[in-house]
Amino acid sequence: MPNRAQIMSSAAALLALLNMEPAAAQGLDSEGTIDAIVQAPVREEEQMAAADPAKVVAAIDKTEDNISVVRKITNLDRLNIVFLADATLAEGGPPKEIEEKLAEKSDALTTLRQEMEGNALLYHAINSRQVLMRDVLGIDVTDNGSTVVVYAAAKPASGGAVQAAPQQPAD
Repeated sequence: MPNRAQIMSSAAALLALLNMEPAAAQGLDSEGTIDAIVQAPVREEEQMAAADPAKVVAAIDKTEDNISVVRKITNLDRLNIVFLADATLAEGGPPKEIEEKLAEKSDALTTLRQEMEGNALLYHAINSRQVLMRDVLGIDVTDNGSTVVVYAAAKPASGGAVQAAPQQPAD
């Protein structure tokens, strides 16, 4: 049978534990956390989908191949997010060519978006730019998976214009 001193000691220890403040966890909003996960520069650019729909259609055409690539991405050299503001629902949706390809590949695109959500690196890079997965129209993966271009029917979160990246000459 515990004596009075042991009971008092146990009660004091219990009260001390109850009065402790919870430790502050580092959330994803902490400065540098997303960058530590992504570990690659995330560039943003804004383009008009109507100006070059073939580029987006080509990315959508690669959806089935990109599903398995997305599963394996653990490191990126670069991630580009291309905002296609004229393809948002508020602007009437994507141009006809893109809309038709989206309908053709809808099941594969659903799977691709799920895989992207499951890839912490891609998900946090895209989410940090306030792009919803449902707005991802397609991706283009190059350099053995180390460079990813995400085409999104979205407007930049800043609300302002995003610098367009310089066009690279065709090979």
